[in-house]
Amino acid sequence: MKYVLVTGGVVSGLGKGVTASSIGVLLKACGLRVTSIKIDPYLNTDAGTMSPFEHGEVFVLDDGGEVDLDLGNYERFLDIKLTRDNNITTGKIYQAVIDKERRGDYLGKTVQVVPHITNEIQEWIERVAMNPVDGTDKPADVCVIELGGTIGDIESMPFIEALGQFSYRVGAGNFCLVHVSLVPVLNVVGEQKTKPTQHSVRGLRGLGLMPDILACRSTKPLEENVKLKLSQFCQVPVSNIVNLHDVTNIWHIPLLLRDQRAHEAILRVLGLWCVGKVSQEPKLSEWTERGSKFDKLKSPVRIAMVGKYTGISDSYLSILKALLHASVALDRKLVVDWVPSCDLEDSAAKETPDAYEKAWDLLKGANGVLVPGGFGDRGVQGKILAAKYAREKNVPYLGICLGMQIAVIEYARSVMNLCGANSTEFDPATKTPCVIFMPEGSTTHMGATMRLGSRRTFFQVNNCKSAKLYANANYVDERHRHRYEVNPDMVSEFEKAGLSFVGRDESGRRMEIIELPAHRFFVGTQFHPEFNSRPGKPSPLFLGLIAASSGQLEHLLQRSSGTVSSPSRCINRHRSCQVQ
Repeated sequence: MKYVLVTGGVVSGLGKGVTASSIGVLLKACGLRVTSIKIDPYLNTDAGTMSPFEHGEVFVLDDGGEVDLDLGNYERFLDIKLTRDNNITTGKIYQAVIDKERRGDYLGKTVQVVPHITNEIQEWIERVAMNPVDGTDKPADVCVIELGGTIGDIESMPFIEALGQFSYRVGAGNFCLVHVSLVPVLNVVGEQKTKPTQHSVRGLRGLGLMPDILACRSTKPLEENVKLKLSQFCQVPVSNIVNLHDVTNIWHIPLLLRDQRAHEAILRVLGLWCVGKVSQEPKLSEWTERGSKFDKLKSPVRIAMVGKYTGISDSYLSILKALLHASVALDRKLVVDWVPSCDLEDSAAKETPDAYEKAWDLLKGANGVLVPGGFGDRGVQGKILAAKYAREKNVPYLGICLGMQIAVIEYARSVMNLCGANSTEFDPATKTPCVIFMPEGSTTHMGATMRLGSRRTFFQVNNCKSAKLYANANYVDERHRHRYEVNPDMVSEFEKAGLSFVGRDESGRRMEIIELPAHRFFVGTQFHPEFNSRPGKPSPLFLGLIAASSGQLEHLLQRSSGTVSSPSRCINRHRSCQVQ
């Protein structure tokens, strides 16, 4: 097994995750099997209880793992399926060591950071790196490890010590360290400054790690004299210094690395440059075509994103990527209008009239409306008003998780005249509970107590839009993250009133997909289809939203429903059961 470690210096937010993903793409394009591990030095066991304002979205894996959003980048870029163990946190490591101590595994020894914590980190990496992730039973050839945070952070010290030991443990030729750093330009001077990177590398070396490759972030391409200076002071060959300057879209990053022969530098460090099975020229024609196509798109499609966390785009990162995948596939330039749901509410008209007017202008100017998931009652009334607007004005609508639940509540209130209809999440004493707490949920613990991971949804109506988008499938496996569900005791009332529950779980009592048959495109899902979207394989429901919003839905439905080639007609997002 070969290992590539990606670290970051100077400041956070440099794009280590995208860099690590792009390195993985490059190595995969050379014919290698690639897996990924993300190390987060925080004490939380996982990302499940963290606010999107703090840490961006919580990405959900097939096995129900609630993990850092960078694992979403790994899955999208590399088209692989990771597990919760691919996200290492300080909390997980310490919990594992404490559990071993309680069992008596350390035979009475004093348990310390070195060697017990550092050994646990190394053993975890070696164990997880061997897990197959590409749908076959074969382990990866290379494991790309991203160390979160910035060199010098006190919380990451045990990991840095462990990785220093690990590089010695696996031996020369099996470990490559890529250090991502910043080369800023000060406006008053106007030249690229190398000192921040010099100090970052000096700090890294002082901690026992030597960078093999420098990946320098900058706004514009590095000047040649800057590379020479970095090489001299950081003791890294000029050929091993790559520049990651700003580009029009992140699909260009693997191409940027390729053009600078980054794969050659990495393969040489790993002793793979002359190995027969490794192609010396990465095959990236799809990435080249996709990146070029994105840059040439002209016809816009406007999607109103009505949510609570609209001030931080990372809160909805997977949704943004799924919208992008679908819009590029349908030759449309995506324009996302961020609509804070609170600003749509009647109270905002009095308190913040300018924000109220702007929010409604954005909503009314959009070609389609998307209401994503969320927790808590803040802004819920605004989301309900957005769903009502889309339903009444025949505007394409996609509601995800909470977005489906509020569509059900709005339908009960506006169409069925059940004025008190609500979710028990927002009003525990409601007389008309359209959405209820799931029986198996925990009322005392928050972490990992939701309905999580990949679950199967069976289509109840063969000719519904959702089934057609999924190529006339009988069922589909998608990822979930929720505590509340549509009240099964009210389903018959809703269906009599015209709301169709076209997808249900295997029991038939848990509602998964809703549709309004007479509407142009009004779909709600309890699951999160965005987590399975890939650049080359966009989520069918996101394709449906973009197609409906750009006048292409009828053509897309005919095309999708005519692609079935397997008698089993199942759509499973795993390769082993996917209908192409």
